[in-house]
Amino acid sequence: MPGLLLPEDRQPVIIAARRTPICRAGGALKSLPAHRLLAPVLCSLLNLPDGGTLPPAAVTDVVIGNAVGGGGNVARLAALEAGLPASVPGITVDRQCGSGLDAIVLASRLVAAGGNGLYLAGGVESISTAPLRAHRTADGTPEFFTRAQFAPSSTGDPDMGVAAENVAAHFGISRARQDELALRSHHRALAAAAAGSFDDEIVALQSVDHAGGSRDVRNDDGPRASLTAALMGRFPPVFAEGGSVTAGNSCFDADGAAAVLITSLSRARELGAGDGLLVLGSDTAGVEPSLLGIGAAAAAERLLAAQGVAAAELGLVEFNEAFASQTLACLDQLGIAPEQANQDGGALALGHAYGASGAVLVTRLLAQARRDREDGQLALAMISIAGGMGTAALLRYCLLDERPSGSPEGHAHSLAQRPST
Repeated sequence: MPGLLLPEDRQPVIIAARRTPICRAGGALKSLPAHRLLAPVLCSLLNLPDGGTLPPAAVTDVVIGNAVGGGGNVARLAALEAGLPASVPGITVDRQCGSGLDAIVLASRLVAAGGNGLYLAGGVESISTAPLRAHRTADGTPEFFTRAQFAPSSTGDPDMGVAAENVAAHFGISRARQDELALRSHHRALAAAAAGSFDDEIVALQSVDHAGGSRDVRNDDGPRASLTAALMGRFPPVFAEGGSVTAGNSCFDADGAAAVLITSLSRARELGAGDGLLVLGSDTAGVEPSLLGIGAAAAAERLLAAQGVAAAELGLVEFNEAFASQTLACLDQLGIAPEQANQDGGALALGHAYGASGAVLVTRLLAQARRDREDGQLALAMISIAGGMGTAALLRYCLLDERPSGSPEGHAHSLAQRPST
């Protein structure tokens, strides 16, 4: 409802966000199944902003997105692996690539519904350890398949790369623009890593190396310093003869996890949080499966219209760069300059850990907002989803400890209002 002002005990706010390193599938994290990737991240979120520690039993629920795991409720498994008591439940969300962002959205809605609880929400994917999948044939023998069906055959169910080619052709996204975006993503990610921009958000993991010994994994392994414009131009099309989508302007599969601590404004203050990201609203939209990459734009367009926010008002934008073609098509449709999005690089450089990627977007937004320290700054997270969908969330950075005179409810409470245009 336009202009709705939620009371402080129902206004969702994200006060902490952490992630693992994002590493190529089959690489540095290949020995860790999903629950062991996620558990250290959940543990890290129990360290509160004021330096205290959140009692594990105080967690209300664990809400986690996952796309290609083995089922069995990885949220619950990871919560127990993290040492949370048996009294803390868990729920696993599957909206494929959007799962991590949708898990955060679900947790925010639980807060808005009056829970006033403490939620650990995010996503995880271990593509390296994902189980083999098979259909049972009439005689009972297995028929293995590489991915699930996302749309009926009658409507078309293209592979992700083919859909990226469809988007490039439909929206006129040139090969040159795709390569330029991908190269910029790598350059930005390398610069951010060198500047220490990822240090505070990454939880180091211990993995098993090729020799059977343990090793600490502390850094993303995707960004490539060796990439140049000339090298990008030499990659051949992968998904269509004469096409424009290449290995260079597409993301790679990755392992990783990310999660946030989300609660109400009133509870955040009790915990001593000095700042956070208010969740102002979210939306999920459907589009034609053949153009699935445009789903994020459809969701964001509807969300921004409902919130009365123009693209020019957005200070921070994080889009999951599964393919450069769909990233450019979505940003073009929304009127957002590509240079504005993904200030520290995106999935083209860091990789796409399916179920975790949406939560990585929010983790990055909180880190960037804290770096800027611009009270009231608007931020948008969005991701396109297999089957022809997209999810977007509108967030607003606020300083929780500032209460200007004349506002008995407090500054953070006033910021929960829908921003005017």
